[in-house]
Amino acid sequence: MIKSVLFSKYKNISHGFFNRSGGYSKGIYKSLNCGIGSKDNIVHIRANLKKVCKKIGCKRNNLILLNQIHSNKVYSINNSIKKKPTGDGLITYKKKIALGILTADCAPIFFFDPQKKIIGAIHAGWKGAFKKIIKKTLYRFKKKGSKIENLIAVVGPCIAKENYEIKKDFLKKFLKENQKNKIFFIFKKKGIFFSLNEYIKYQLENAGIKNVEIIKKDTYLNKNNFFSSRRSRKKKIDDYGRNISVIMIK
Repeated sequence: MIKSVLFSKYKNISHGFFNRSGGYSKGIYKSLNCGIGSKDNIVHIRANLKKVCKKIGCKRNNLILLNQIHSNKVYSINNSIKKKPTGDGLITYKKKIALGILTADCAPIFFFDPQKKIIGAIHAGWKGAFKKIIKKTLYRFKKKGSKIENLIAVVGPCIAKENYEIKKDFLKKFLKENQKNKIFFIFKKKGIFFSLNEYIKYQLENAGIKNVEIIKKDTYLNKNNFFSSRRSRKKKIDDYGRNISVIMIK
């Protein structure tokens, strides 16, 4: 489990970016697969989630997960819920409500307002980031009285630009939105590569967040021991596990 340097200064929140280590799943899902949407044994997934909850210090019923769809939909959570919301962002001011994000190359992003005691968690692949899920999340914070300059944002482990090769139509989409987006791409003889975390960081800082931390762990690299959608597809494996990232106000 990886912890944020910025968040670790605050004793009233519990958080962690988990890789695939320390769980019960077998085979291609070995071992801490928390993806209920995967084809893994549901008994193993539930055991893994229970272990994560114990590590964070929350009850299993208080871990809120999403039916993630690469959208810009964000929900305010005031109580534990039985049905997963469909969307990609969560915020809460309630203690002991844990917000969980599942990823396998996309970026989990955490927010914390130390003044208002509000947390947020979003799932941001290129689609969500492009659709301005960060802006939508910050709007939710402002509605609850937060000042953007007081927020702390942490971008968790995701695929690094060295391994995020894209096609020309992807590049055109970003340049059509803004020619300045070219700075998030690198061009090599063998292809075009995109920096997801730099694109996210730019959006966070451009919105007025002064404290931004990037966890520089490439989920594609096998040595870092994360589940990776792109790595699995390259190996022609038809499914993959999901990493979980969780944040909670104690």
